[in-house]
Amino acid sequence: MSRTENIFDFLDAGIRAENLRQKTIANNIANIETPEYRRLDVKFEEILSKSLDEDGSVEMSDLEPLLYTPKDTPVKENGNDVSMETEVGQLVENSLRYKAYVRLLNKKYQQIASAIDIK
Repeated sequence: MSRTENIFDFLDAGIRAENLRQKTIANNIANIETPEYRRLDVKFEEILSKSLDEDGSVEMSDLEPLLYTPKDTPVKENGNDVSMETEVGQLVENSLRYKAYVRLLNKKYQQIASAIDIK
């Protein structure tokens, strides 16, 4: 696979991960008062790191984000561990990562369009 195709694949995987993370954060906020609800989070960066080979190539089928329940968050009396402050912070970080991926993707498309227009 060419380097350019890899860049598009990485950006696509990142956008999908941030989209899933956005939905997960919204779900956590929606369940902030639900008794016994434990917050969910998304693993992606760790999966990306582990999937890198020695030569820098990645098996793209391994780059699927994974939902998990963190076990290190303080639990309230009702068994719920969702904190609005944590979720809002995650929401801001996620929005910035998502925008960065989309901007990089747009830049790659502009480069291709520019190369095509060269006469």
